[in-house]
Amino acid sequence: MTKQNISASDKILVLDFGSQYTQLIARKIREQKVYAEIVPFNYPVNLIKALNPKGIILSGGSSSVYEGKAPKISSEIFNLGIPILGICYGFYTIVKNFNGKINRMPQQGYNIENISITSQSALFKGLKKKEKAWISHGDKVIKIPTDFTITASCENNAIVAVSNENKLIYGVQFHPEVHHTENGLKLLKNFVFNICKAKPTWSIKSFIDSSVESIRKEVGDGAVLLGLSGGVDSSVVAALLQRAIGDKLYCVFVNTGFLRKNEAESVIDTYKCNMKLNLIYVDASKRFLKKLKGVTDPEKKRNIIGKEFIKIFMEEANKIGRFNFLAQGTIYPDVIESASQGVVQTIKSHHNRISEVMKLIRSGSVIEPLKELFKDEVRQLGLLMGMQEKLIYRQPFPGPGLAIRIIGEVTPQRIAILQEADDILLSELRLAGLYKKLWQVFAVYLPIKSVGVMNNKRTYENVIAIRAVTSVDAMTADWAYLPENLLRKISNRIINEVDGINRVVLDISSKPPATIEWE
Repeated sequence: MTKQNISASDKILVLDFGSQYTQLIARKIREQKVYAEIVPFNYPVNLIKALNPKGIILSGGSSSVYEGKAPKISSEIFNLGIPILGICYGFYTIVKNFNGKINRMPQQGYNIENISITSQSALFKGLKKKEKAWISHGDKVIKIPTDFTITASCENNAIVAVSNENKLIYGVQFHPEVHHTENGLKLLKNFVFNICKAKPTWSIKSFIDSSVESIRKEVGDGAVLLGLSGGVDSSVVAALLQRAIGDKLYCVFVNTGFLRKNEAESVIDTYKCNMKLNLIYVDASKRFLKKLKGVTDPEKKRNIIGKEFIKIFMEEANKIGRFNFLAQGTIYPDVIESASQGVVQTIKSHHNRISEVMKLIRSGSVIEPLKELFKDEVRQLGLLMGMQEKLIYRQPFPGPGLAIRIIGEVTPQRIAILQEADDILLSELRLAGLYKKLWQVFAVYLPIKSVGVMNNKRTYENVIAIRAVTSVDAMTADWAYLPENLLRKISNRIINEVDGINRVVLDISSKPPATIEWE
């Protein structure tokens, strides 16, 4: 699908060099009611011109500008007359492009350091002479380009900021987007509002209006087939499409057999009775199980499930008639984690990002209105459209479902065990009033056995892991503290009530380095 029609809003373009913090830049700017869009570092200059951004931000990245495969941008970008801010790797990119000199240094970890603002700059307006900043000393600038000024340095006199006020080009070695930089938000606001002159006119409500307009224009007299999972993302897409095209939307809810306990019945009730959607229900549980027989590799699981989804959608489309578009509830973290080109490495493939889907996306046959949004923004969108809170605040559930929460082969017995254990976990979390406070909490089936004792007899059964995390947008996450008494109750119930389990363990890994899901 074409880009959302957001011409009425000023926008900041973020060129991504593969930094783990790139999404934070966009978030911080959107929170100021200015639209920020992330594109690859090698985004064509003619398309940048077409987007007509008020400013461009060059993100950080893990490379050195002197590495053979270091990402590079076209020098034409610096001649567009658009204000530019380079952060970390983006800072070095600016210095190198304008023939400054950089020494290659061993990569060091991040630290909070004191920096001194040494020269007046519009970027530092309102900041103190001494600031704390989140900084990593990798490469080192030893000579700034002609017509640039050093605007900040750190305690060892290393250059950490430069500017060319006439060309409105700025570079900082530190990361203003992270909360460790004490006045980083003020710096970003200086760039967005004072330097780029952007106006705070973007909001989730304006996103609704522009999306509806864009969808109507894109679909025309055609029809859309949407795959519903029961989660908040696809549900919000359904509500948005329903508002835009009405009964030209056909929704397919596929029961893969990997859903949570009693989930199929609950989802059908919500979609048919509450949302009044044109719903097609397909029970394909046996079909998916057959496809996954003997499969243990998580990437293969995701790809098999994704391909089977597409086949089922196409079969349903053929039964009813010709469909012009396939719609998906893809959000920004799905896109980033599934990325496999440029400097962004694939973390895990999402079922809506397999090769068959990507071919359709490239052909313009896929509508993904949420693909530039984060989960909390999707929830705001749903609430503004009047959707039920219980659906909006439902915790994220992966498209492949319990299939990727069962480590190893997926079997009917393992599904049944995990459904029961997960149901106990979620029930106790709701009773304790903690469900809405957590980003995600779920059980994982581990195909390892341990010795236990039950009813004075030796047991040799499997293990359930509990995973609970807090997050804002799923790009990063911290493991969540759960009260000891609650954990004790959950563990006792699972071990005593779920046949085949005699041990419960707690996952206390954060993201990164772990991912939220195990597979």
